[in-house]
Amino acid sequence: MKKTIKNYLTYLKNEKQYSTNTILAYSNDLSEFEKINIENGTNNLIEIDNLDVETYLETIKSDSKNTIYRKVSSIKNFYNYLIKKNLIVNNPFEFVYLSRDKNKLPKFFYKEEIKELFKAAKKGKRNDLNYRNSLILEILYATGIRVSECSNLKISDIDKENRIMIIIGKGNKQRNIPFSKYIRILIDLYEKNCRIPIMDKHKKHHDYLFINNNGNQLTVRGIEYIMNEIIKRTSLTANIHPHMLRHTFATQMLDNGADLRSVQELLGHSSLSTTQIYTHVTKEHLLKDYMKYFPRSK
Repeated sequence: MKKTIKNYLTYLKNEKQYSTNTILAYSNDLSEFEKINIENGTNNLIEIDNLDVETYLETIKSDSKNTIYRKVSSIKNFYNYLIKKNLIVNNPFEFVYLSRDKNKLPKFFYKEEIKELFKAAKKGKRNDLNYRNSLILEILYATGIRVSECSNLKISDIDKENRIMIIIGKGNKQRNIPFSKYIRILIDLYEKNCRIPIMDKHKKHHDYLFINNNGNQLTVRGIEYIMNEIIKRTSLTANIHPHMLRHTFATQMLDNGADLRSVQELLGHSSLSTTQIYTHVTKEHLLKDYMKYFPRSK
């Protein structure tokens, strides 16, 4: 079965062109599923039945609704692959239907919170890394790219003269993202005061824009750690994630009159319906401001 799962993950990479993070999530979900079944006496995933499915769902019921949705979707897709390869006839998860929590709106930062984040980014212990951290924060906030896309951003992807960066998103889809003169200045400062000295010190030679202390490519977890350290130096509290900067970008674009399809293109959403969630956010935002600031609303 391990060979079958390995072939499936290779299929996701080469034929479906899924991102590394997505493939890792599928791998983890399948490993957990296999472990649960082994513990319950079923050693071969091809042989599971309805009772095994019910037992698995019972085991993961304490997970969040969206996590359960993702896990079931991962496993259902795996069995569809087995059908395609003529290894099984029926998908044991065929009749399991779950829906995402569509009422949960994405969280975003307010303007004063953004200002506090940028102030905190300049107050780290190492001045050279403050240039890097400020640039990461600015790019995530001002372009709306994903944390994984930020990690994989290369110098060769950046056209400083025309102020365009090439982003490789989910499914290896490419999109062009414009950026401000201010970001161009920050890139130059970061390269001069941080990236080049650290790369020279550790004798590193690669094209990734963002690096860690040793001159290697900065990973997604590295960026998340940096953002968490910045947040610790602020008064902001609880359940804050770097992805909120992407939500903030989309919300502010729509708040200021941007076209929905333009925001879809910038975010790299394959479906307009995914982008439309932010119209609900802006409506809720406007209603809160109306209730707060217009006297007669009270």
